[in-house]
Amino acid sequence: MNLGIYIQVPFCQTKCTYCNFHTGVFAKSLYEPYVDAICRELADREDAWSLAAVDTVYIGGGTPSLLDSAEIARILDTLRAAFTCRLEEVTLEADPETISAEKAAAWFAAGVNRISMGVQSFNDTELAAAGRAHRRADVFNASSLLREAGFAKISFDLIAGLPHQTAASWADSLEHLLRLRPEHASVYLMEIDEGSRLGREVLTGGSRYSAAALPDDDAMASFYESGCARLAAKGYEHYEISNWGLPGFRSRHNLKYWRREPYLGIGAGAHSYDGRERWANAHDPAAYVAAIKKGVSPAEQREVVTPQQALEEELFLGLRQLEGIDLARIEKQYNAGLRNRVEALRQAGLVEFDGTRLRLSPARLTVANEVFVELLG
Repeated sequence: MNLGIYIQVPFCQTKCTYCNFHTGVFAKSLYEPYVDAICRELADREDAWSLAAVDTVYIGGGTPSLLDSAEIARILDTLRAAFTCRLEEVTLEADPETISAEKAAAWFAAGVNRISMGVQSFNDTELAAAGRAHRRADVFNASSLLREAGFAKISFDLIAGLPHQTAASWADSLEHLLRLRPEHASVYLMEIDEGSRLGREVLTGGSRYSAAALPDDDAMASFYESGCARLAAKGYEHYEISNWGLPGFRSRHNLKYWRREPYLGIGAGAHSYDGRERWANAHDPAAYVAAIKKGVSPAEQREVVTPQQALEEELFLGLRQLEGIDLARIEKQYNAGLRNRVEALRQAGLVEFDGTRLRLSPARLTVANEVFVELLG
């Protein structure tokens, strides 16, 4: 069994207006004890995981590139000592303004071989409104530093629907991304929910955080669709609703989530799945560190995945992948009759069959959530 390990670093320089993650701005004095706790949790893993070979690691956040490079190296050294490792992909999330030549070289020497960069936009007005600390020039500088350090796997994130974004500025961001040609790209539609400052402002009719400057839903869908076309025209394979990769450069770690393969989460708020159960660690970094120091489990939530939940995950996560799902296998495995629902969706042009596989219609990806609701009943 191959295992993916996710390591959560919840520290940020600033809190983006649209962010609904359990991350925040914390005193740097917490960094070292937090890394201590991560290393202890790795070393004190459950014995059941010792049978698995770790092939992917993802250090995410937050902004893990805020940590000293020696702390990143220490985490990876501890992981290698605690697990059987056949590491093929080791990803570090990094914000452009935090990347230096020294850090990039140290990350590469420590075994990081993939950088996921939080670009979000190449437009400085959009970046400022979103509360981002970097500007367009920082992205170009960071990309050069990473290439000089030896990184051959770089991923950029963009967000379609940021405040002040227009068709022209979106096209400009796409062109800059394609000029730098990362091996992987993620395009996320802006989400509005009460978990973020911007979301709360929009839902209550306020005007702070440039809430009034958000593009409407039709514009966001248009941005996304133009991104699909531009990336495809330049050789990127669209393999998941929000993700594209040049041939051979799909995110191996994230594919584990969509394929319901086992992964172990380390750190505050990190989630785990062993094929039967899911659990999550305490979200508060201080509570997480305190639990680890006491030698008690930091897990706050644990549940056995029921057959119905597993079926829903097979459909929801499987259909996020552009290659779709083997519907006959799923119906047989879960004793589920889905043909009538699927046929109604097919007639509506929302799904299609590609041979024996059911997939979302490529032209209707922006309404994927509506399809999932109908399919799950």
